[in-house]
Amino acid sequence: MQDGVSVVICCHNSSCRLPAALTHLAAQQVPDDLPWEVIVIDNASSDDTAVIARSTWPVHAPVPLRVVHEPKLGLIHARHRGFAEAKYEFVSFIDDDNWVAPDWVEVVFDIMCHHPEVGACGGYSEPVCEADPPSWFSAYSSAFAVGCQGATPGDISDSRGYLWGAGLTIRRSAWCQLRDDGFGSLLLGRRGNELSAGEDSELCFALRLAGWRLWYEPKLQLRHYLPANRLKWMYLRRLYRGFGASTAGHDPYRLALADPGRVPSASLSRTWWCQALLSSARIMLQTAKLLVKLSRNRGAGLRGDFGVLWAEYQLGRATELVRRRGAYNHSIRSVYCARWRGIPRSCAVRG
Repeated sequence: MQDGVSVVICCHNSSCRLPAALTHLAAQQVPDDLPWEVIVIDNASSDDTAVIARSTWPVHAPVPLRVVHEPKLGLIHARHRGFAEAKYEFVSFIDDDNWVAPDWVEVVFDIMCHHPEVGACGGYSEPVCEADPPSWFSAYSSAFAVGCQGATPGDISDSRGYLWGAGLTIRRSAWCQLRDDGFGSLLLGRRGNELSAGEDSELCFALRLAGWRLWYEPKLQLRHYLPANRLKWMYLRRLYRGFGASTAGHDPYRLALADPGRVPSASLSRTWWCQALLSSARIMLQTAKLLVKLSRNRGAGLRGDFGVLWAEYQLGRATELVRRRGAYNHSIRSVYCARWRGIPRSCAVRG
């Protein structure tokens, strides 16, 4: 695999958002001896995403643009297709609403070349809001994948432990190691207008279990465009419900990272029941707290209250636990026993 940067934009019905993202990419200032490319993954779009991508990309752009169709809806399928199509070792995923800095490609290349132990890196994201953000925005801005991803630059594997999918760069050889040893994603990420999430964090957890490190570099900068319809309280509540749902898929990785030497046993058969009961109890307790608070507010409402978001998070988690009832414990054993982990396992995987 040749050293270089493959910039991949995963798109679903992105004809309105894509032109600005491509315009910033076309303005990259890249040294002549640094190979790079741009790939647009058209993920089951029903609009003119592919046509707009080709027509927007300047004729005299520094590198050509390729548009690849991925018919299977789901962000993780688009990411997998991006890995398959990439020619270079460093695969940098940006979203259709990400406006990268002019030195994005060069900074990505420098970080990944100078830190061979790093499987994935991410940077700093600045919000660009279409409308004035609401009063609660600064308190929950990280939910929109904006801001810092670490207290200081450097290795965040054992502190934060994951990176946002917006601007996530992954070493392709690390991904191929996971794939060739049987890694399969438990989460799909966004599917059309569904606010499902978590496939980016899952990749980070898997890379850590396989022995790779995560890196945060604030010099790696992008601006994240947020349209007015995303700056609404109900949208944030939907986001938190999606975050909660994704935790059911993250549980196997978090358990394995917390106790890497543990071999699954029959006691895991009680894990789903424990988690389902705990989540249900949290929902009931939080609902009671919110009702009390609402009565004291005398109709003032709970907009901006974290308790509402926490309830949405737990509701999303509980709903997804119910959906995964038959597969939850099996997924825990599968991750513990996976060949792609840094520590090989010989235990049997049973349903």
